[in-house]
Amino acid sequence: MTATTRASRGRIDKRQAILDAAFTVFARQGYANTCVKEIAEEAGVAKPTVYNHLSDKENLFRHAMEAAADLVSAENLAVVERLRDPGDELPAALEDIGYRLLQVCCGERARSLRWLTYSQVGGFPDLIEAVQGRTSQRVAEALADRLARLSLAGRLRPCDPAQAAEQLLALLTGPMEARTRLGTRKVSAAETRAVARAAVDTFMRAYGPET
Repeated sequence: MTATTRASRGRIDKRQAILDAAFTVFARQGYANTCVKEIAEEAGVAKPTVYNHLSDKENLFRHAMEAAADLVSAENLAVVERLRDPGDELPAALEDIGYRLLQVCCGERARSLRWLTYSQVGGFPDLIEAVQGRTSQRVAEALADRLARLSLAGRLRPCDPAQAAEQLLALLTGPMEARTRLGTRKVSAAETRAVARAAVDTFMRAYGPET
């Protein structure tokens, strides 16, 4: 590795550390109550270093939210990828996928991402589109691809895979939002599993293979 490559890698790593620290502080204190100095301290860098990488607080917030959304997306996509080989018991595989997606949804990063997005929509009206494009839209597209393949294989009835994915995700997230009271209440693994099971039961009644 050349000195130039090492320097470039070091800059990328430092930028990521700043974004991670920024999201942590914004999630803990909210946008209005956070200052760049606190983010620099969290990241272990000098305040001018933060400005050198991300120019100002508004730009820092946007990029921190996008970076957090990308991490949540990566977790969700890894879960959906498990549907590539669902095994012989499709309902059981879908239930496991649903349970894992709900775990990501209820995780601290995803929960903080939602709260910050909703709370700052007035000052950052384009933020919902940016975050949803990286999270719910990506997972819906990936899930639709998996469901389309299952439909072609005869394991689901012929359907619009995008609509099927949208409805399965709604069956999962709708009840969970209610049970967690918009993320303010912790839900047990057993309760999460029950939500996933009920969602898949309803989904399979609608989209199971025709007999």
